[in-house]
Amino acid sequence: MAEPDFWSDPGRAERISRQLRVVAGPLEDFLQLSQEVSDWDELARLAQDEGDADLLKSEIGQAERLLKALRALELTLILKGPYDQESALVTLHAGAGGTEAQDWVEMLLRMYLRWAESRGYATRIIDQLPGEEAGLKSVSVEVAGERAFGFLRCERGVHRLVRISPFDASGRRHTSFASVEVLPDIDADDTIDIRPEDLRVDTFRASGAGGQHINKTESAVRLTHLATGIVVSCQSERSQHSNRETAMKVLRGKLAEVKEREWEEKMAKVRGIQANIGWGSQIRSYVFQPYTIVRDHRTRYEVGNVGSVMDGDLDGFIEAYLQGEARGLLTPEGVDR
Repeated sequence: MAEPDFWSDPGRAERISRQLRVVAGPLEDFLQLSQEVSDWDELARLAQDEGDADLLKSEIGQAERLLKALRALELTLILKGPYDQESALVTLHAGAGGTEAQDWVEMLLRMYLRWAESRGYATRIIDQLPGEEAGLKSVSVEVAGERAFGFLRCERGVHRLVRISPFDASGRRHTSFASVEVLPDIDADDTIDIRPEDLRVDTFRASGAGGQHINKTESAVRLTHLATGIVVSCQSERSQHSNRETAMKVLRGKLAEVKEREWEEKMAKVRGIQANIGWGSQIRSYVFQPYTIVRDHRTRYEVGNVGSVMDGDLDGFIEAYLQGEARGLLTPEGVDR
């Protein structure tokens, strides 16, 4: 960064500056937290020596805040994957169950949007396919912010819902499934090479309510990566150019995922164990009836307050997964305790 021509290439300069923040940020947080803990220790000892109950009470609250900050720093240090610091692209697909499963996708979308809002992440719907009666058959959303992918990749897999269906006149209990796919949002990566000759580009009219500009022109874009057969589309923007840029971003994320999975499978062979946990398997159950509980089958972490989880309170599940992953405790059956 001290080179005279550092800012001559703004794109490269921004990437390097971001890398510096990723590396130096946790160190700065650690030094600041260390100082705050030292200050807290002195005040707590003083309050104890003088028998100051009010000061001791305030220091207990400060201790809880410091503990929360310490846990957040620990999670930050756990995120060491090649794309863990990136923004995320989340895609939800309805499984078997018709309208019930499509409604479940819409419920999950709301849950992730609430979680992102609580963390200060910006979100944008990239693509969606409405259900025939209610809900969504599929939806893709961009979650922009540092470490969004590192946290949300813990959500990859199949999510199961058990509840009394509002679409069943008999009031019977239904089980529905939806899959969650999480990709890194990669603007530029020298290791992801997409050649023009490897792409087939199709344009079409976007779906949605009639009379809109996007329905009158072929602004929607579908990209097919011929080498892998991966197909992505985008129709959220008014211009074909913007939709193509977004579709390319999703394609880079999918290719990065393929590359990451190939590496993990290769390392699994070296270690002599089965490949990673959670890919395409049922990872979590949300039970509304006959009792209420949300249980993660990989970590065995569970919460009885289903409403808070559906309002975006996912940090406990994410922390349990990352802690288990970091300690090598995750097995195909869950946490090896």
